[in-house]
Amino acid sequence: MPPETADLTGSFAQLHDPGARGFASDNAAGVHSRVLEAIVAANGGHQVAYGADAYTSALAGVVREQFGERAQAYPVFNGTGANVVSLDMLASRWDAVVCTRAAHINVDECGAPEKIAGAKLIPVDSPDGKLTPELVEPMAWGYGDEHHAQPTVLSLTQATEWGTVYSVDELTRLVSYAKDEGMRVHMDGARLSNAAAALGVPLRAITTDVGVDVVSYGGTKNGALSAEAVIVLNPEAVSRPAFVRKLDGQLTSKMRFTSVQLLALLTDDLWLANARHANAMARALADAVRDIDGVVLSREPEANAVFAVLPREVTPRVQARYPFYVWDEATGEVRWMCSFDTTTDDVSGLAAALREELGSRR
Repeated sequence: MPPETADLTGSFAQLHDPGARGFASDNAAGVHSRVLEAIVAANGGHQVAYGADAYTSALAGVVREQFGERAQAYPVFNGTGANVVSLDMLASRWDAVVCTRAAHINVDECGAPEKIAGAKLIPVDSPDGKLTPELVEPMAWGYGDEHHAQPTVLSLTQATEWGTVYSVDELTRLVSYAKDEGMRVHMDGARLSNAAAALGVPLRAITTDVGVDVVSYGGTKNGALSAEAVIVLNPEAVSRPAFVRKLDGQLTSKMRFTSVQLLALLTDDLWLANARHANAMARALADAVRDIDGVVLSREPEANAVFAVLPREVTPRVQARYPFYVWDEATGEVRWMCSFDTTTDDVSGLAAALREELGSRR
């Protein structure tokens, strides 16, 4: 018989205000109830560790359904890990990765892709966060020159850090160009679900079907607790993916609890419902603030991000009521992220706060 365990029911005090709301990040949202239920369902008894469990096995099948029969799923802890492992699978130590200057791997990974994966990043300026063959071409040179890091990997983000979304045609053209240059293609899909929902296409239509080799699939921003996956779409493009994940410190022991979250999202299109809702709330927020004096929308939302310029003196006052980040200190541009649990009350609340702090009326 197992030893008796203490009854901890009610012994932990809630340390935050569950009524607090904000637009800082879709990472700030809680966990979808169906994902929590899935974690609880996976909690009974023992399962073999490090991925040899029933939930990771089931996830492999669902990933093949969503991304194609050759797709292989490697669950990891977080987005940085997913990107680093992906690039480490694709790039040798003398290789370079072409990406946008605003790419998460270039701005927000604390140098992890270069330090851990060992690949030099070559950032490209882009007016909308998207790459094109014309932007990549000046960086695609020096092949065979031992003095020059080899630009053999292209990394693109879908949806981008600017909240923009590549169309299927844009992806097809860009990836085809990269393949013609002999480059392998990585997609940072932290918000891949939002992009697919915005375009109204299956996940494979903007990954496998356009020729992407490896995708970092994001679950955390779409309702999971802490669950991402490296999904290998073209096994010939990578080397020893299971070993790379372990070497890079992203092999979780109790993997069933990571896998079951992704399984819950990818089953019965929960990923799609969550992403559609977040995108719809972004459109609603843009509509709610566009006529407020002092608010200038930077662009129309394409996924679940809204960008706007505010007077600098107003921003901290509104942030105190609804947390969000300043995107560009120089211009006063801010970013509002909507999540699977953003409500219409959240939207109207932020709009009201902006009106009050700006002293404007409709």
